[in-house]
Amino acid sequence: MTLEEVRQSAIVDAFIRKGNEHLGVLGYTDHGYDHVTLVAERAYTILKKLGVSEREAELAAIAGYLHDIGNVINRVGHSQSGALMSLHILRAMGMPAEEISVVAAAIGNHDEGSGHPINRVAAALILADKSHVHRSRVRNPDISTFDIHDRVNYAVEEASLRVNEENMTITMDLVIDINICPVMEYFEIFLSRMVMCRRAADFLGCEFELIINGAKLL
Repeated sequence: MTLEEVRQSAIVDAFIRKGNEHLGVLGYTDHGYDHVTLVAERAYTILKKLGVSEREAELAAIAGYLHDIGNVINRVGHSQSGALMSLHILRAMGMPAEEISVVAAAIGNHDEGSGHPINRVAAALILADKSHVHRSRVRNPDISTFDIHDRVNYAVEEASLRVNEENMTITMDLVIDINICPVMEYFEIFLSRMVMCRRAADFLGCEFELIINGAKLL
């Protein structure tokens, strides 16, 4: 069972596409193909750079690609519903039960409201998902009507996640236009996510760093 097979699944495609449409109706930022593809790539890269096996890194990529399918049902509790949905999808596709357990647990634990880095795949997924903040995710075309979530995302001009396997650090580096959103407003929205990232990095034996406009804040 590979990431490419998951990507080719008609039901996975429909759930990602329709779930993103539903969130658009509710005014949420983009959670479509660009988001899940980037999260899958980052989750894979995190574990590979830390010397984890190719297979476990691919499981992280699969979890990253599937992590938001629960949005097709409801945004509330989407991590848990997505975990249950992925369990049935991956089982039907022939993935071994041990691997399904890892992927489903990661998906079920990626949301900051209730999630925890309970395995390496979950930790990588948390870091990959929470580090994707960027103006390209904002769907509202009218800047004058931005809410704080739109404003914070739109203010981020550059965002990267770097893994230094020698120093065992994971660094989230952002360039923010403070004329659109002051740094404190970023923390107002995303502090719980940054705390979750620090816990995830710690689970992987790393220190989490947050740099905004060249200044180290965490």
